[in-house]
Amino acid sequence: MNLLFIGDIVGRPGRRAVKTALPELVHTYKPDAIISNAENAAGGLGLTQDTAEELLGLGISVLTTGNHVWQKKDLYRFLEDNTRILRPANYPPGAPGKGATVIHLSNGIRLGVVNLIGRVFMSPLDCPFRVADAIVTELSEECDLIVVDFHAEATSEKIAMGWFLDGRVACVVGTHTHVQTADERILPKGTGYISDLGMTGPTNSVLGVRTDIIIDRFLTGLPRQFQIASGPTELCGAVVSVDYGTGKAKAIQRIREAAID
Repeated sequence: MNLLFIGDIVGRPGRRAVKTALPELVHTYKPDAIISNAENAAGGLGLTQDTAEELLGLGISVLTTGNHVWQKKDLYRFLEDNTRILRPANYPPGAPGKGATVIHLSNGIRLGVVNLIGRVFMSPLDCPFRVADAIVTELSEECDLIVVDFHAEATSEKIAMGWFLDGRVACVVGTHTHVQTADERILPKGTGYISDLGMTGPTNSVLGVRTDIIIDRFLTGLPRQFQIASGPTELCGAVVSVDYGTGKAKAIQRIREAAID
């Protein structure tokens, strides 16, 4: 079976890229589930109920998030009511929503999806490794296979999480940096891994933002309001082939597709 992962969707251009590129990817890879990080899908910062429903309506199975999940307050209640939208599981108790979910696929497979956030160069939250250990142990009793989106800045922290969960989950995919990495592999005990899926949004940008704004910030050191870039878009992500009998990954392939309107 195939699982399609889509990297951080940035603003309206990112949502447009999903709409235009996803049908061909579905035709080519025939994924049994599609998981996407959408923490920047609304105006490049956060997620709203409307944008979440738009993306779920395009065929995405589960939306994961990260450190920008709390930017749009109208999402808070939606997080409580919708099990297909996750916030990182290692936010402290009392945070709205859930950090993991189980979805039942059309082939009868029970897929566990876990969302975690790193602590290196990020806000100090609960330990993602200890939270991952507890959640994976719990989900193993009710799922046929488990996948993890680790939203983190430091590649060392992401790689460590891959090794920490090797053999216990089907794959660990990294998000947050918006730059696709070329380190996809199958770890020794059967877990697929990539440090970052990359960004889905404007191709000619700096992490989705207009290049002139970011260059000016570096030149002057002065704050500038971010604006999402325009122009051509692309969808970045990965396809992971999984043996549902063992719950282990058999192959992982990076995807970077131009989205043609």
